[in-house]
Amino acid sequence: MSFSNSVSFLCLLAFSLLAHTVLGADPLFHFCSTPENFTANGPYEYNLNKLTGYLYYQTPPEGFGHGSIGQYPDQTYGLALCRGDASSSDCKTCVVEAGSEIRKRCPYNKAAIIWYDNCLLKYSNDGFFGQIDNRNKFYMWNVKVVSEPATFNGKTKELLNQLADKIQATPKLYATGEMKLGESTKLYGLVQCTRDLSSAVCKKCIDGIIGELPSCCDGKEGGRVVSGSCNFRYEIYPFVNA
Repeated sequence: MSFSNSVSFLCLLAFSLLAHTVLGADPLFHFCSTPENFTANGPYEYNLNKLTGYLYYQTPPEGFGHGSIGQYPDQTYGLALCRGDASSSDCKTCVVEAGSEIRKRCPYNKAAIIWYDNCLLKYSNDGFFGQIDNRNKFYMWNVKVVSEPATFNGKTKELLNQLADKIQATPKLYATGEMKLGESTKLYGLVQCTRDLSSAVCKKCIDGIIGELPSCCDGKEGGRVVSGSCNFRYEIYPFVNA
């Protein structure tokens, strides 16, 4: 299996990290494998259809599902992960949509991955559970720039590092937090890993993408680094006194 060599895609837009994506919205991004394809109506496609159906059922209750179907050379491995705060119904809707859409975009590829705001879905003919996926990755950032980038970058890294430490103690490998920046604003952060990773490997994955902050989001009011195994997001939002 080989995913596209274009391992990092920079996507420039303004966005709200706190707002939930409207169901049925377009994917954030996807990658198709190259050059390995499967034959229509063959044994690999049969196993892949069975696997995606299994993920539709397994993922929503706990927000994560993974498994493999078949035997070599037609065995397929897959997982689906929903955002830690997504409801079971929103999770199911997203995973079903992801499974349908990725087959349209990568109809005969043996490996593919697709991300939505509420979920990701990934499959491959090679076993990948427990391994950090750094090949499939993209960035997003807010077009607005803060007035004091160096100070803000330090605060952002501080918050994300705190969340990277916190995530190891959470069974869902998901953590959020916030930091007051002044009298009128707060910094919100979120980190998450796919749950095929151990807590230690998850921490390593998060630490790795935090190291990409300067490349992704230098001085930007919001940003994300999203890989096939982990992701972070942060955003400034108004602070309202109770």
